[in-house]
Amino acid sequence: MSWFTQSISSTVGKKLLMSLTGLFLILFLVIHLAGNLQLLAGDGGKAFNMYAYNMAHNPLIKFVSYGNFFFILVHIIDGIILTRQNKSARKVKYAVSTQDSKSSWASKNMALLGIIILVFIIAHLAGFWYKFKNGSLADVVYDGVTYPNGYEVISFAFSQPLYVGFYVICMVFLGFHLSHGFSSAFQTLGLNHKKYTPFIKKLGVLYSILVAAGFAIIPIVMYLKG
Repeated sequence: MSWFTQSISSTVGKKLLMSLTGLFLILFLVIHLAGNLQLLAGDGGKAFNMYAYNMAHNPLIKFVSYGNFFFILVHIIDGIILTRQNKSARKVKYAVSTQDSKSSWASKNMALLGIIILVFIIAHLAGFWYKFKNGSLADVVYDGVTYPNGYEVISFAFSQPLYVGFYVICMVFLGFHLSHGFSSAFQTLGLNHKKYTPFIKKLGVLYSILVAAGFAIIPIVMYLKG
């Protein structure tokens, strides 16, 4: 296994690992968004509560969920290591301005964006995930079946203007992070060609806008309806 360890420990290996975990998380966000949009069903939370219950009791989904946490952790650690290595490699600071560089603002600030998103993830887990898992939710009955009322917790959180503002702002930063990370992941995997790279970049921008806007619209709509 020494060859595997050496490969992963190399800069190229770390970038490859960063890309693969990033693509997994990109796919996860789409699935997560699809589930969260049920919060807007206008049925008092029935669709979301039933969805959340079924997801929590599906063995395959539970396995994927734990895998997701693992990939998030690997993605964060790998990002920190690569950022430190990049900073160490820049021992000489150039006096030439980089304002005209073709690099986007997001690409130059991926570490900062990553930190902001990490803070959001911690707040999100503490405010929602932990309450879903520790059995502190009230019960609600649909068609004679009892479900944990996670919708109630989320509805209360999204009735608080400060939290809604925090959530929406974090989604803007997530959009910027995704806009660069999407195309960068494919480029690291070798899918970099003048014929399809422009399409991948445009697709990445479209994806980042739709996903970030999709998550952001949920607390806005729930706050306005509340």
